[in-house]
Amino acid sequence: QVQLVESGGGLVQPGGSLRLSCVASGFTLESYAIGWFRQAPGKEREGVSLISNSGRTTLYKDSVKGRFTISRDNAKNTVYLQMNSLKPEDTAVYFCATRTRYSSDWAAPAHYDNWGQGTQVTVSS
Repeated sequence: QVQLVESGGGLVQPGGSLRLSCVASGFTLESYAIGWFRQAPGKEREGVSLISNSGRTTLYKDSVKGRFTISRDNAKNTVYLQMNSLKPEDTAVYFCATRTRYSSDWAAPAHYDNWGQGTQVTVSS
């Protein structure tokens, strides 16, 4: 069964850090570029970051550049999202997914499949 499972979310104060993990089962993660997305209540799902198959190319949403870092360990079939200097506006459910259709818009959810169930990130004092 092809599956992605996210973990690492939680409640953190503004300025704090979290590291999210996205673990694949049933397939080899190395075959895919992986995207991290988030969805806040009442808002559309938005792309946060993308990492290429090899890990050599990474892309970020402008509002998280310099604060978030995406990485992957293909030997562990895992992609990570290190989130530092968190802000209340980062509060959302975070998802990972495999990029299966290519376009110039890397952040469009329509180009991704195998979505995990998500992990809640809440930034609040």
